[in-house]
Amino acid sequence: MTSNLADQTPAPQQAAAPVALTNENGTAKNVAIGTQEVQKGKSERELERERKKAEKMKKFAEKKAKSGSAAPAPAPKTSEKKPKVEKEKNVDAYDPLTIESGRYEWWEAQGFFKPEFGPDGKVKPEGKFVIPIPPPNVTGDLHMGHALTNALQDTMIRWQRMKGKTVLWLPGYDHAGISTQSVVEKILWKTEGKTRHDVGRDVMTNMIWDWTHKYHDSITSTLKRLGGSFDWTREAFTMDENLSAAVTETFVRLHEEGTIYRANRLVNWCVALNTSLSNLEVENKDLEGRTLLDVPGYQRKVEFGVLTHFLYPIEGTDETIQVATTRPETMLGDTGIAVHPDDKRYQKYLGKFAKHPFLERLLPIFADVNVDPEFGTGAVKITPAHDFNDFIRGKDNNLEFISIMNDDGTFNANAGPFAGEKRFDARYKVIEALKEKGLYVKWENNPMKVPVCVKSNDIIEPILKPQWWMRMKDLAEPAIKAVENGEIIIRPETAEKSYFRWMNSINDWCLSRQLWWGHQAPAYFVQIEGGAW
Repeated sequence: MTSNLADQTPAPQQAAAPVALTNENGTAKNVAIGTQEVQKGKSERELERERKKAEKMKKFAEKKAKSGSAAPAPAPKTSEKKPKVEKEKNVDAYDPLTIESGRYEWWEAQGFFKPEFGPDGKVKPEGKFVIPIPPPNVTGDLHMGHALTNALQDTMIRWQRMKGKTVLWLPGYDHAGISTQSVVEKILWKTEGKTRHDVGRDVMTNMIWDWTHKYHDSITSTLKRLGGSFDWTREAFTMDENLSAAVTETFVRLHEEGTIYRANRLVNWCVALNTSLSNLEVENKDLEGRTLLDVPGYQRKVEFGVLTHFLYPIEGTDETIQVATTRPETMLGDTGIAVHPDDKRYQKYLGKFAKHPFLERLLPIFADVNVDPEFGTGAVKITPAHDFNDFIRGKDNNLEFISIMNDDGTFNANAGPFAGEKRFDARYKVIEALKEKGLYVKWENNPMKVPVCVKSNDIIEPILKPQWWMRMKDLAEPAIKAVENGEIIIRPETAEKSYFRWMNSINDWCLSRQLWWGHQAPAYFVQIEGGAW
């Protein structure tokens, strides 16, 4: 038994009284307490510290007795390597696997993560708080970025739950159409040397479903190991039957009201994936000058970052006009040449025609105030069907739109003698043909941006295609106002500026994808008496 001595102050002349205390081994001992022996009694904190120390010493003694108190004799030194002796595991150390084992399953069984409602079955008076998880793609395992964002969301969810609100953190997964198909296609090519067209649509989609199930289970396991307080009874997948039905219904409604429409416009075409892409799936690679890049489907590297100068003969004269381009192969689709109206060098050519050296085609020479006289030669070849800027110039000046490329990146019959050539093989052959005709001038370094597919690293090709589009400006306006009036707050401010810049310059969205995996547009071609509708 321990006693509090802080309040015991014996009289100076009184003889010391024996008091029973407990020593470190737990046995009692008598200690004479008086003015000569103890000047001050011990506080409760000091006594508690001694008690804990005694308990530790007792455990140490028991552990030592169990393992044997006699120290082993030192082994004689030998040249032989000593076997590694595994240290005894300290049972008092924190072992997360042991501690966390079964804990999450118990949380789920108790229903701790399900939203709690009031007695009337409605949202509690404290309010509601809901976060649908930004659904991870089933393309592979999660990474540290997922761990960070999930920890932040879980912190908010648990805090709002502690405040008594009706709280839901909704788990889900994204089928990630183009990304998942791309991953599985790469594996198919690497393991079997086949493309999706070799195995067929049914086999390919079944392979993707197998991949999806595998990584769905892996992602779920990871999210649970992270301790995320999701309501798994409400788990969703973007390819679930109900969500697919919602996508179809939404498409039809938006088409009926005119928000979704079909148009023949330029798209970002990825030859490697054989599909159109949105602008967000295209990354611009900065080049300082001549650079050789690896391109899928080509054994040798392809040259970029150069400006090729060549001549177009002026129809009916011996004169020529010099143009410069970063994509000489697209001259096979040229239908015009633009110059600035104030550029005195070319005013004599306005209204005349240039003669195509390889095709029976005349190119009108016209004035355009958007032409930069300082870039290249000041005369710009116009390829409306294969360049985004030229597309606009072509429409404004009623030029002919001639598509020279197939979906697989080869040239079609409109390319004349170069039909069947792969696009970048044709680049070099066009230059050689220009040299043979004495029309090649030179090349020079040209800092530029090259559009690259973020999924395949292929060089993006602008191609004219009929696709499904969504009008975005009407949708962007309320989103802009919501931030301007403070209904939605974006932090940091730099992100808000990026948001406004993107929303104010937004273009219509290309919805079409030429994929086998994912939602299908509910639109069909009907064959009637041999004709397509």
